Amino acid sequence: MKADIRSDRNLIRTAGGSRRYALVKLTVPPAPSSMERAPANISFVLDRSGSMHGDRKFELVREAVDRALGLLREGDRFSVVVYDDQIELLMESTPATAEARQAARARLERISPRGSTNLGKGWLLGCEQVAFFCNDDVLAKCLLMTDGLANVGITDADELGGHAAELRKRGVLTSTFGVGADFDEVLLQKMADGGGGHSYYIQNALQIPDFLASELGETLEVVARGASLRLTLPPDVTAEPLNPYTWERSGDTVAIALGDLVSGQELSLVLEFRFPAGESGRKLSVGFALADSKGALDFPPVTLDWTFADHASNDRQARDRTVDAAVAEIFAARARQEALEQNRRGDYDAARLTLSRTAARIRRYAGNDAILNDIAMRVAADSREYAMSMSKLRMKTRFYEAQYALRDRDTEGKSKKPRT
Repeated sequence: MKADIRSDRNLIRTAGGSRRYALVKLTVPPAPSSMERAPANISFVLDRSGSMHGDRKFELVREAVDRALGLLREGDRFSVVVYDDQIELLMESTPATAEARQAARARLERISPRGSTNLGKGWLLGCEQVAFFCNDDVLAKCLLMTDGLANVGITDADELGGHAAELRKRGVLTSTFGVGADFDEVLLQKMADGGGGHSYYIQNALQIPDFLASELGETLEVVARGASLRLTLPPDVTAEPLNPYTWERSGDTVAIALGDLVSGQELSLVLEFRFPAGESGRKLSVGFALADSKGALDFPPVTLDWTFADHASNDRQARDRTVDAAVAEIFAARARQEALEQNRRGDYDAARLTLSRTAARIRRYAGNDAILNDIAMRVAADSREYAMSMSKLRMKTRFYEAQYALRDRDTEGKSKKPRT
């Protein structure tokens, strides 16, 4: 595991109150060719409600599952659930033999769209199928696809997200796929966040097979399960991630859940530190360590140091512009996320102010740096768009742009890897 950890500034004020940011860039090594991957246990949970008839959506879902099944091998397991207002267990959890995969294809051919959308019950049945054959050695995940609003059964986003978090503790992860303009993106993102997976926006139904196969492919490339970044803090120092990772503090340790890491993945996160007062010249050190559930990561602990100094020295110190740019991108994504929710409520003035104030905040420390000024300019330009009504498709595009940026995913929501 490679890691680059740096701070925006290395001096902190003797009077206290300093706020500093650290950029943590991680690169997961490629899996050795000799490495035997863990067996997978996958449930495909598929919306068959009436709206899935349009744009050949369900036909493309069949194609997507067909491609995904081709990635499995006989040591894996899978199940298939279809749901509208009724729930049907099309294939109970079974070994992924050639015969079972062919049976699943044949049964999906007989399914046609109909009815309403009991998303919650369909998803829970899929998770139950995974949980029957779940242990620490299995890559267990539920892949949920929908094009509409959950309008039967459990429909509350926080409740479904809470269930996803509890299932994650049992080893069952959840990734979600929203198709078209009419699904609830906030609900699907909360389910994926709680469930330790990813949420994807599929604007064009023709993309369904690629997105489903890509997410399953990532699942099969996991090399570190349940990874976490652990910080050891000096007394009276606080720290938290600006990215939307689950984290907790216990004593002098902060643990940030990164989730499963895949072969060759590149991942960055930004941390905010706040410091107490201290004597000039005194040094404070924060320890960084990585851990995972199987001990697969080879990462010797490292430290990052800050030194107390007077106001004049702090004001003169150089800034690390790479860190500044990463922080600015996070500020921008968080502002766009907040502004979008204000826009959704019809509070257009608040949305405009959120973005214009964030642009001004970035400009205050941008100086003549071209990258930072470009980030500020783009945020300011967005303030005009967010101050007007948006179409449902545009809102979803903007929502997922912010979510992917906050989670350091690429423009399609997939894990970042080095260009070849």
